Amino acid sequence: MECGKLGRYLTAMDESRFVVTDDFRTLNSVPSDASAMASVCSKDSLVAQAALLPLGLKASRGSTMIKDIYGDLFDLIEQQTLNPEVQISAKAIMEAGFTEDGIREVASALSEKLTPARTRYRDFLVTVKQLSQKQISAGDFRDEFMSFTYDVAGQLDFGIYSYCIDRIFQHEHVPAEAKALLTVEILKFPPLIRRELVSNILAHPNPNPSLIRFIEKEMEQRLEPEAAMEITLLVSMKGDHVSLHDLEAMAGQA
Repeated sequence: MECGKLGRYLTAMDESRFVVTDDFRTLNSVPSDASAMASVCSKDSLVAQAALLPLGLKASRGSTMIKDIYGDLFDLIEQQTLNPEVQISAKAIMEAGFTEDGIREVASALSEKLTPARTRYRDFLVTVKQLSQKQISAGDFRDEFMSFTYDVAGQLDFGIYSYCIDRIFQHEHVPAEAKALLTVEILKFPPLIRRELVSNILAHPNPNPSLIRFIEKEMEQRLEPEAAMEITLLVSMKGDHVSLHDLEAMAGQA
């Protein structure tokens, strides 16, 4: 709910990682109320759709009364969700009568998006390894990074993409030039994605001081003051220096 209030991707409570579709693969891995919230609030449509699946399975294995209760829940999700894809999936599961075949159809459609993107992700990791071993130039790596980003946009869990970026920026054998080129590209990303990625790098518990200084300088030169301030505040929140209550108070004063 805090992530929803701030217009963020869903994270674990301790900010250690973003929620991904794999978190909803087993029936009882996430409580039903949390799964329902994820379907409504998640900015990642893949996560929001995945969160429907264990809810549908619980309904499918319940009594007629349980199915009616979950029918009301799915009606609410369909009305309140932020994602049109979730509306379609929720409606399809309900119209199928919460049957396992109907749920499998939704799961299969989701898998058709995820599988090629994850294959492309594994291929990109080979390029990261080549960069760390100085087998390709920083410029060629930047080009491959952008190609990878365009290929998987909307089809790879944001949490997996973000983890990949974190690893690149923390990898001691990835040249500073490559990190600088990636910084420039990431600062051009849409505000929500940029805010999460850059704040994650800046809030890392083992920061590289020279890298941090470079990113902050680029932010100052390339971003509007409000956009840079959003990132700075989110970094403070991730470091437990500022609470959601503090941010709300600042917004009220502004």
